[in-house]
This record gives sequence, C-alpha cells and structure tokens, in this order.
Amino acid sequence: MFFLKEVKYKDILSIKKLHIPKNKITCIVGKSGSGKTTLLKLLNKMIPYDHGEIFYNHKLLNDVNSVELRRKVIMLPQVPAIFPGSIRENLLIGLKFSQKPFVGDSQLLNILETIHLNKDLEEDCKNLSGGEKQRVSLGRVLLLNPEVLLLDEPSSALDEDTEHIMIQSLVGYTKKHHKTMIMVTHSKRIVTHFADEIITIANTITKREV
Repeated sequence: MFFLKEVKYKDILSIKKLHIPKNKITCIVGKSGSGKTTLLKLLNKMIPYDHGEIFYNHKLLNDVNSVELRRKVIMLPQVPAIFPGSIRENLLIGLKFSQKPFVGDSQLLNILETIHLNKDLEEDCKNLSGGEKQRVSLGRVLLLNPEVLLLDEPSSALDEDTEHIMIQSLVGYTKKHHKTMIMVTHSKRIVTHFADEIITIANTITKREV
C-alpha cells in the first residue's frame, strides 16, 4: 500500500526502503523522539519530506490531492481534538467537516460499542476522562470510513485491561472491513498480541513480519 524509497526528513528520518502492506496491522515502535509520529505524518502529507519518493497504491504521493488523500488516510494524533458539546455532536462533526451525510443513532451506538465506550450520546464531552475523550475521537475517525487508519498511541490514556479490550475490538473492525491500520505504540503487549508487521525506528529502520 505504501512504499518509501530514499526518503529523508530533516535530521529525523532517513529511510532507504520501506514497504507497508495493505489490510494488515503494522505497529511502529522505537524510542521517544526517534521519528515514529513523523513517519505517520509523512504518510498523509501532513508534513512534506525533503528527499526521496513515497507511493500510495502505486501513485506518487506528491501527485495525489492532499484533501482526497486525507479522506482515505486519516490520522488520529496522540492528543486528539474534542469539541464543545455532546458525544453525538463530537462523533458527527467529522462527517460535517468532510461534507459527508450524517448517520443515525443506531450507527453511532455501534461505534460506541466498537470503541467500548458505555456512555449516552447526549453526555457532554467535558465530563469525560482523558481515555474516554480519546475513544470518542477514535469513533469519529471510524465513522469517516477511511481506507487507512494512522493511529498515534491510540490507547495511551487507558489502563492496561481497557487498552487490550479496545485494541482487540479495533483490530477486529479493521480486519472485518478490510482496512489497513498503521499504529505507533510503546506497548509491548499490543505489539505481541496484534501486530502483523513491526517497523522499528532506531539509528536505522528495520521491519519484520510477525
């Protein structure tokens, strides 16, 4: 799905060759500051690379319309945005920004089930914990139905048990709907249980299948 060749970004990343496959769970691991989040941002053109080539579905990324790309390849940052209002309003606002039709409550409740958030749709988001807000933001992304999920530490605000349950559900969703997930994580437990492929960023970038 993604192919990177001789890609450089400032003095943060230098990638000789890297392939990220379609319909797989790819985990990106490495020390803090090694460039994991930077790699995610390169994949949906949030930042421009300085040198090399990145391909998405065999098309040069620079030739793909940025808006169209970000409708298919959506990134959820580690500290996602929460807007004033209810859970329903926060879930639907992504569809509004993308000029997509709204969905009914039954689909919204299905999303809440997927992200394991046992809350009423009318609950004000200001009353939610950090982990609950993180899950609402994830639900907003799922409603947009992207081809690729770029997730930056999606469970960082969750306890270990909740983390496992939510990531398990998210992986199930990804496989059921034939999506691709590329996830930055510090959790060895997530990598061990869920990764199809692992990208390790250190002095050099290495990749291995699980």
